[in-house]
Amino acid sequence: MKHKKIISGIVVASLLAASPWTPALAESLKWNYVNTYEEQDGSLFNSENYDFMKFSEIGVKLTEIEKQSNRVKVEVKGQSSTGQPLYVVTIASPDSQGKFGKIQALRKQMFNNPDKAQDWIANNPDFKVPVMINGSIHGTEFVGSDAIIQLIERFSFDNDETTKEILENNILIFNVVQNPDGRINATRFNGEGIDLNRDFITQSQPETQETVALIKEWNPMVFLDTHGYVKNYAPNKQGLIEPCTVPHNPNYEYDLYEKWAMDQAEAMETEIMSNKGSFTGSLYQSMEGTYIPQRDDAEGWDDYPPIFTPMYAMYHGAYGHTLETPTNDMDGVRWMYDAIMGALKNATDNKQEMIKDQIEMFRRGINFDHPFHDEGFFPSAYVLPLDPKDPTVTHKAVNHLQKNDIEVVQASKDFTAGGQSYPKGTYIVKMDQAKAGLANTMLWDGEDITEEVDAMYDISAWSLPELWGFEAIAVLSDFEVTATKVNQVQSQGSVSGKGPFLIPNSSVKAVNLVNTLLLQGVNVKRDKKGNFYTEAAANTISATVKQSGLHIESAKVPAEAVEVASMKVAILKDGGMNKVQSHSGTKLALKRLGFAVTEVSPAEVAEQGLSSFDVFVYSGTESLIARTQSRAGNKEFGFQNPAQFDGFKANVDEFLNSGGKYIAVGAGASNATKTLGLTDNTVVVGDYNSNGIAKVDYQGEGVTAGYISDDFGFVYRPVWYENTGNDEVSATFDDNSDFFVAGHWKNNIAAQGKAVIVKEQDKDVTLIGLEAGFRDHTDYLFRLLSNSIFEK
Repeated sequence: MKHKKIISGIVVASLLAASPWTPALAESLKWNYVNTYEEQDGSLFNSENYDFMKFSEIGVKLTEIEKQSNRVKVEVKGQSSTGQPLYVVTIASPDSQGKFGKIQALRKQMFNNPDKAQDWIANNPDFKVPVMINGSIHGTEFVGSDAIIQLIERFSFDNDETTKEILENNILIFNVVQNPDGRINATRFNGEGIDLNRDFITQSQPETQETVALIKEWNPMVFLDTHGYVKNYAPNKQGLIEPCTVPHNPNYEYDLYEKWAMDQAEAMETEIMSNKGSFTGSLYQSMEGTYIPQRDDAEGWDDYPPIFTPMYAMYHGAYGHTLETPTNDMDGVRWMYDAIMGALKNATDNKQEMIKDQIEMFRRGINFDHPFHDEGFFPSAYVLPLDPKDPTVTHKAVNHLQKNDIEVVQASKDFTAGGQSYPKGTYIVKMDQAKAGLANTMLWDGEDITEEVDAMYDISAWSLPELWGFEAIAVLSDFEVTATKVNQVQSQGSVSGKGPFLIPNSSVKAVNLVNTLLLQGVNVKRDKKGNFYTEAAANTISATVKQSGLHIESAKVPAEAVEVASMKVAILKDGGMNKVQSHSGTKLALKRLGFAVTEVSPAEVAEQGLSSFDVFVYSGTESLIARTQSRAGNKEFGFQNPAQFDGFKANVDEFLNSGGKYIAVGAGASNATKTLGLTDNTVVVGDYNSNGIAKVDYQGEGVTAGYISDDFGFVYRPVWYENTGNDEVSATFDDNSDFFVAGHWKNNIAAQGKAVIVKEQDKDVTLIGLEAGFRDHTDYLFRLLSNSIFEK
């Protein structure tokens, strides 16, 4: 069931009233009165469950603490995807209260004038450094937030020498529950089905955006991310504390991180072991230490992608650690509490040198001085040209970069860079800036690391230009340009001419504009190249076009253009099988394209059919339509009895026979399509841990309209199709041995030149082997979905 907001309006009102720092939020946030019994008591995916603090109790607890302590500042920094409050607690010695703005301003000197900041730090050893602790980003990993509550109580009230010394040297920022939706529903992901600890390069979710804003606000010296559950990775070494194994992302100044990270990890381990007698379980009583991947392993737990919270924080200069407690019980809470205390003691003992090295990262960026990188690895700048008719993708990129503390300038005059001329208005990201590593990891093409390690923990490629669909041209040599710093991107669209009007099939915003006009009753046609046309009067569409950011002009409507209609789309819902909602990225992609999307469970399709929809999208694991589920945690998400498979298959067949459209996205859905008898192709699937960016040759019409040959696609658990002689092949992997551009994919040569998007000839079934909506990140590929939906 969909849970309502569970926190009492009275509780939140009292919290905000007690917090003089949040008057605007007190007026804007409104909460419902509902009962707390809707909260889950535990998760089917945990081997242990205990009486953890319910989310509805946390606001009450924080209010009580704040009223009684002059060290504490409680804020609601935003809302989760379902409207739950995001609590941030800042604790410092009373003499620091009211001075946070000044402290943050001094921190900003680190990446404006790092030499001056280093001198100031050397002469002011009483300077307080921020340490940020992130609570339970995965909702089923309850212990993190419970340990944080205990730490908040300690640092709010205790007066022992250790507590006082830590507060004299640090400001503690607790992101108390980063994933309220997951805690309430006992799911790993948030209310939109997104794993927030995979969202830190995309930042599609409000919870992620709030954490990014906090990191940007404070630039913490240390960042600790609380997780679970890891045990027995090494004999009698329980739990996990980073730093990580290879490969390390080359965009880090890793020598500065590595200099302190292992010492800090071992300090956490020492603190845990010093309190070994306080644990009750035999697992803990027999432990001889913790598993520290970089020390205890060769590979398998890497810090390569910036999608994880601590890895993202490292680009802001933080010493980032993931902490994985062994069990979901009070012993697990104690382990996490002790680990954090170990990190705080270590940071206190070494803050002077640690912060000096944090500042050194910024100094290297500003001075374009990267002693451990090959010359040319960092370009002099990236040039971001604008499409004058559809600048929306580049505008999104510029806004994203700015939100991440990356400076962007805009040319005031025409200029030349790298032997190419660019017009006034072009955006430029100069790489002599403090957070050059973050800018580069977002804008570079990536690299093929297949031969470096046997397997990766998660994705190995994420290029914003290639997967969002804008140009970012790396210029190696210096160049002269007259430019101004970008503070706000103007993205208002326009209509010119008398009509008819052409809407190019060029971006997510363009397709969203078409769907918005269709909902407004405006007639729209589509040609073979996927472009759209309307003969509506300019004043009819003007307001909507302005909101879209596109610049629409008159054009003749091609004779072959056919009318399109607003489509009702159903997507097969994965409620949480194998701890993920595998359909969620595709669902969000469809929504951003402007389609009306309804989630339907396998059981609902089996019992109720699909007669009220025009399109049925399957994007997720083939296990969703398995007749039986062997894992207890998966049973509620699939069929409730084996006979429902037959009902599901019959209803999908009836849907197709009645003119419905079926679209399968990715390897799991392709296998399921074969199981349902909807394709006679041979479905070939690569390894689960293979992923990355590949060159793809698109036909450029129909399903692949708006794409070209030698273009890009993204794979995650790659899939391709053979024996496709009676199908329409719309795209193939490029038929060259270097078709794989970036990522990790063993034995990829088997897919060279093979079909990756096909459409059945005798039924409206489309198979898309690329991950067209992956985690709401692959914007450039979203139009494969809209093309498939609109294609007749």
